Amino acid sequence: MRVAGFTFIRNAVRYDYPIVEAIRSILPLCDLVIVAVGQSEDGTLELIQGIGDPKIKILETLWDDRLREGGRVLAVETDKAFQAIPADYDWCIYIQGDEAMHEQDHALLRQQMEAHLHNPAIEGLLLNYHHFYGSYDYIGSSRRWYRKEIRIIKNKKTIFSYKDAQGFRLRLPNQKSRKLQVKPVNAWIYHYGWVKHPAHQLNKQLNFNKLWHPDDWVQDRFGQQEEYQYDGSEPLRRFEGSHPAVMQPRIQAVNWQFNSDPSRMRRSWKDRISDWLERTTGWRPGEYKNYDLR
Repeated sequence: MRVAGFTFIRNAVRYDYPIVEAIRSILPLCDLVIVAVGQSEDGTLELIQGIGDPKIKILETLWDDRLREGGRVLAVETDKAFQAIPADYDWCIYIQGDEAMHEQDHALLRQQMEAHLHNPAIEGLLLNYHHFYGSYDYIGSSRRWYRKEIRIIKNKKTIFSYKDAQGFRLRLPNQKSRKLQVKPVNAWIYHYGWVKHPAHQLNKQLNFNKLWHPDDWVQDRFGQQEEYQYDGSEPLRRFEGSHPAVMQPRIQAVNWQFNSDPSRMRRSWKDRISDWLERTTGWRPGEYKNYDLR
């Protein structure tokens, strides 16, 4: 069984993306990792080159910033990296620039890839998510955070990145598409996109929201701030587990204070009912699922 990883990145230094940690977190599982590095102004290419692992192959790309609607450019860059994986690889592990896998899940993931290697009914593996917010000690617990997503797929070139690159779909001959057939695995993706120094988070929000909204909307929303204001009323719960080893130096270098006030957390009656159902049955009413479970 041969396994390739793939990801994309641009301006990682400027916006403080843990892309090096993301790549290193999947390297032990991979025989090859394709990194699509968009043209940057901050030394991102040199950052990736500096990892120095011979399994990493860099694909230099140019982002089409006209593809703003719905974050489409993110899917396009994902597809560039995926399509660059040679046909003789069996499985492909996708990691975004603000995500990481935990080394404690590597053995299980490899076992699941081996188990479903020749099963045509399984096109991908579905992983759980921890979404960290403001601090490495808290994870989002509201319904706005997706619980699961596809992060390992078969190397079928009719698979493509869907919408804003959150998940994947399979293209059909009639130009339509369908959801992937996936196997859920009790392994986790650690998402750190909302854990940054407030100054870096503001820069990220100014840039990232331009992939969805006009410049004047972004300026009105964020332009008057000096630092990003984390929402103290965001529903959170304390993270009780361990972080991936590759993230430890970044976590130990934290240089900002995050304050969360549990008394201000927004909990509508609908959220309370949904949370109770989820805790007792595992079912989240109305949950978006861009996949078919097998």
